[in-house]
Amino acid sequence: MAAGMYLEHYLDSIENLPFELQRNFNLMRDLDQRTEDLKGQIDSLAKDYTANARTLSSEQKLSILRQIQQSYSKCKEFGDDKVQLAMQTYEMVDKHIRRLDTDLARFEADLKEKQIESTDYDSTSSKGKKSDSRQKEKKMAKTRSKVKSSDEDGSPKSAQKKVKLLQPGEFNSPSSNFGNVHPSDVLDMPVDPNEPTYCLCHQVSYGEMIGCDNTDCSIEWFHFACVGLTTKPRGKWYCPRCSQDRKRK
Repeated sequence: MAAGMYLEHYLDSIENLPFELQRNFNLMRDLDQRTEDLKGQIDSLAKDYTANARTLSSEQKLSILRQIQQSYSKCKEFGDDKVQLAMQTYEMVDKHIRRLDTDLARFEADLKEKQIESTDYDSTSSKGKKSDSRQKEKKMAKTRSKVKSSDEDGSPKSAQKKVKLLQPGEFNSPSSNFGNVHPSDVLDMPVDPNEPTYCLCHQVSYGEMIGCDNTDCSIEWFHFACVGLTTKPRGKWYCPRCSQDRKRK
């Protein structure tokens, strides 16, 4: 495969990467802003609680503490969502880096193969030319010797022999078969056969994905469409297999 083809295919594969990165970064920025707003609410509730602790009833104190606890739980959910987005963004970039490394290795292998073939071709061509040149020189020397001896004899037989020796058909041109080199075809290998697969569909990572909150989950990451999601659910999320296992327990 030519260098231009490698470059064209790689540019096509990263065409949507900037938009996907921008979307993830915007989502992470939005999560940061929500977290900061909740932290402000928590600080305000904490100040009210400490300032009016003596005058507040038990129910009012319990209500404020519950509000603070809920706000902290939401902050933790936003933090988990941000971590998942960061991991998904890293995987997207790393996938293209691995493909670039694979394409570079294949391109270098193609160049080395072509260099070896070119070296073999030059060596064969040089040997063939030298061999043909030596044979031609020997024939010419032999012809000159016979022509000289025929001139000295002056006999009709020698004259006929002289004419036969000087026929152009006696001298064959160098063979050109040594130039017929057929380079081996380059196999169009998959982009990255070692790339890990995820989800119930056993495919590579793409689009939006969600991680199972079960630390012992054998799959870990799932595509939204494969598990029937369109948006990230709030709180902890478990894949279908882990959900069934939890129900059995």
